[in-house]
Amino acid sequence: MLKKHLTRDSQATITGRRGFLSDIGMGFTGLALGSMLYRDGIVRAEGVNAQERVTGLAHIRPKAKSVIWIFLVGGMSQMESFDPKPALNKYAGMSLDETPYKSILDSPYIKKNLREFIPGLHHAHPKLYPMQVGHRRRGESGLDISDWWPHLGNVIDDVAIVRSMWTTDNNHGAQLQFHTGRHALEGQFPTIGSWVHYGLGSLNDDLPSFCVIGTPIADCCGGLGAHGANYLGPEHAGIQLNVDPQSPLPFATPGPEVYREEQQSEFELLSRLNRLSAIEYPEDPALAARIKSYELAFRMQSALPNVINFGAETAETQAMYGLKQEPTRSFGEQCLVARRLVESGVRFVQLFHGSNGGAGAWDAHSGLKNNHTTLCGQVDQPISALLRDLKQRGMLDETLVVIGTEFGRTPGFQNADGRDHHPYGFSIALAGGGVKGGLTHGATDEIGFHAVEDRHYVTDLHATVLHQLGLDSRRLEIPGRKRLDLDHGTPIHAIL
Repeated sequence: MLKKHLTRDSQATITGRRGFLSDIGMGFTGLALGSMLYRDGIVRAEGVNAQERVTGLAHIRPKAKSVIWIFLVGGMSQMESFDPKPALNKYAGMSLDETPYKSILDSPYIKKNLREFIPGLHHAHPKLYPMQVGHRRRGESGLDISDWWPHLGNVIDDVAIVRSMWTTDNNHGAQLQFHTGRHALEGQFPTIGSWVHYGLGSLNDDLPSFCVIGTPIADCCGGLGAHGANYLGPEHAGIQLNVDPQSPLPFATPGPEVYREEQQSEFELLSRLNRLSAIEYPEDPALAARIKSYELAFRMQSALPNVINFGAETAETQAMYGLKQEPTRSFGEQCLVARRLVESGVRFVQLFHGSNGGAGAWDAHSGLKNNHTTLCGQVDQPISALLRDLKQRGMLDETLVVIGTEFGRTPGFQNADGRDHHPYGFSIALAGGGVKGGLTHGATDEIGFHAVEDRHYVTDLHATVLHQLGLDSRRLEIPGRKRLDLDHGTPIHAIL
């Protein structure tokens, strides 16, 4: 009996030491552990039974393997990008009451689809503001886009533009809403990237499945919730990466003072301790997953710097992305790394552009011409290069690229030379991944106020992404977490 008690005490000591060692100095291993526990059937998401978890297999025949999700933070103007409106020039400076469009303000969409965070803060601005840039038809398809997107215009035949998006938040909580489908007043929910991760898992066990590049949105507008997983569990949240081969993943290594061989010895010690316990508990799946997680974390430290190393690309490729000139260098690096990540098997890469610690750089309440001239100049060439690069490598067919923003801008003046927030109608663009290029879908009215034809709430975009990856969102529901029909959305079949 005494021997038996000593054995138990010894086992408790070993377990305690193992837990202590696993909790210190391992940096990224906790995230890796979550992923491996999930894959081995130990799901930590609230209310999820291991037997009810998804299989990691597509529900329907997939058209895409990966997604590159580009989000322009602050609200890009639809009229000066993908939905030019000549009527704004014709009636510039006139009040809506003086134009043929005065009934627009009587539309039921004004109240039906608006849930104000701060009542009365943003309004329609009835005095029309002319377009601040020219526009023309581009490509063989003749899609009409603004002159601030000349590089995208060169590949427009691979792009589908949806001009009839709408949302319900007229403040920057719409940034969170664009990613979760729920108004910010309702709290945080799983994001589209986390649903993809939850539904399909990884294509490469040496890399995260859901990566985030660029500065995420600010706390005012959803913060980390814009790439979070909420009740799905943190193992499905996006992992932030630096576009720096020397330090691609914050806290991934124990620091420069620890030799790689020394850290490898630590992992080997943990492995031996875990395997000693595995002899006594051979059927414990959590323990098996833990062993794999430490091995995975160690491999990631080697794999990520190689993937993030855009310096390995040819000079021609770097020039194509704009890495040789300051305006496009930063976002060009992000787009190039995004391509390298999906090429290496990452499922979902989320790029943020314009996050500035507040509402976002695209929030042009004044000085819209200077603002959008600068920002479009930063992203136009890199995005075009990304599409061209994916296509010439034979990857565009299996990589879905999305270009989005939280809402549009008002047709009317704000201040002397800006536009206010506008949730009633705005544009997004998609390419690759089974999307038909060279077409527009949906429409706003003549001045770009309301989405009036083939209207799509933001979760229709989510449904489209999931559909192309072979997932049915209704089969991803979590027991005890009832979702609304609006949460699921409907795929935009007209562009597929």
